[in-house]
Amino acid sequence: MPVVDIPGSKSITARALFLAAAADGVTTLRRPLRSDDTEGFAEGLTRLGYRVGRTPDAWQIDGRPDGPAVAEADVYCRDGATTARFLPTLAAAGRGSFRFDASPQMRRRPLLPLTRALRDLGVDLRHEEAEGHHPLRVEAAGVEGGEVVLDAGQSSQYLTALLLLGPLTRKGLRIRVTDLVSAPYVGITVAMMRAFGAEVRTEGSVYVVPSGGYRATTYGIEPDASTASYFFAAAALTGGEVTVPGLGTGALQGDLGFVDVLRRMGAEVETDARGTRVRGTGELRGLTVAMRDISDTMPTLAALAPFASGPVRIEDVGNTRVKECDRLEACAENLRRLGVEVATGPDWIEIRPGAGRGTRAGARASGLAGTEITSYGDHRIVMSFAVAGLRAPGMSYDDPGCVRKTFPGFHEAFEALRGQLPG
Repeated sequence: MPVVDIPGSKSITARALFLAAAADGVTTLRRPLRSDDTEGFAEGLTRLGYRVGRTPDAWQIDGRPDGPAVAEADVYCRDGATTARFLPTLAAAGRGSFRFDASPQMRRRPLLPLTRALRDLGVDLRHEEAEGHHPLRVEAAGVEGGEVVLDAGQSSQYLTALLLLGPLTRKGLRIRVTDLVSAPYVGITVAMMRAFGAEVRTEGSVYVVPSGGYRATTYGIEPDASTASYFFAAAALTGGEVTVPGLGTGALQGDLGFVDVLRRMGAEVETDARGTRVRGTGELRGLTVAMRDISDTMPTLAALAPFASGPVRIEDVGNTRVKECDRLEACAENLRRLGVEVATGPDWIEIRPGAGRGTRAGARASGLAGTEITSYGDHRIVMSFAVAGLRAPGMSYDDPGCVRKTFPGFHEAFEALRGQLPG
């Protein structure tokens, strides 16, 4: 039975880096993700004057409760949304002049709800070119705190950034949220803040974060549930079996809920304290599913859908249009190039498999031929369509290397799994 060692969670690693930098003392992060995004975050901390020591299995960060150690810095956030959203917020709690820029891809992604909220809290923040986008400059003088209204309907990262800021303010924060997407990611943030000695409470749609700072700790990073989705989907498609240790009943990440979607489609799923196992049964049923809370796994399901016995409709995923690319259209375009009928709307996609694709035998005989997948520079498009590639021979990618954003060794790991799955 294949056991897949999934790298650490990108989301948890980014939050842990922020918390460690803000904490009083030296924090050790065990098994952090080493990828372009997290290396970029660590590099950004170094530019801001934090000490980050890195070994293969652990990172140590010297926390600075008073903020960056330098009076001015120019930080390049690469493609990382967490880097681009969290680091300006961290810098605002200190004192100095800090400029942040990012890749062309990240420059296109929205930032305005967060930066508007920071301005409402008194932060001197200026977008240098397009309003609501990088590059931006923060003239930091600490943050007093108080009450602020936030629309987190595009990204839960806006709320996470403000929650992480709360204990660093002088008076604490009350964040009134008018809309929220990907709510489980906020649960990750709150749980991790507690591990670093801070508390968050909710009063309806208001998040209350007292001041008081963070305590350094030793923190283990669990495997990335979004990344695990490709391996679980591979088992469901082929009738094979995959176990991912470290992602079990105590996991923080909501994206582990993807296995419940696979269960509804016909796969067998077992989750215990040690990990999660998925076994394909030779059946993949069509379904309609709302994926607002686990939208990073939408492309995984979209790439699996052509092999279902009926239509697969994915709803409430409008926020995926403002990720690394417009993921709804990227999935639709690549599926059409594979010969699959697809329809999309503002926040939904429906994949309509051809007759005979519902079973493993049917999938092999369906006539789906490989094609060059257009990645749009998005790691999740490449990794998702690797799942379809198990049953569509000859698939290639225009930019296979973009997986370095979250999983530099993905292609090797997926190819190793392929050799252990039914043909």
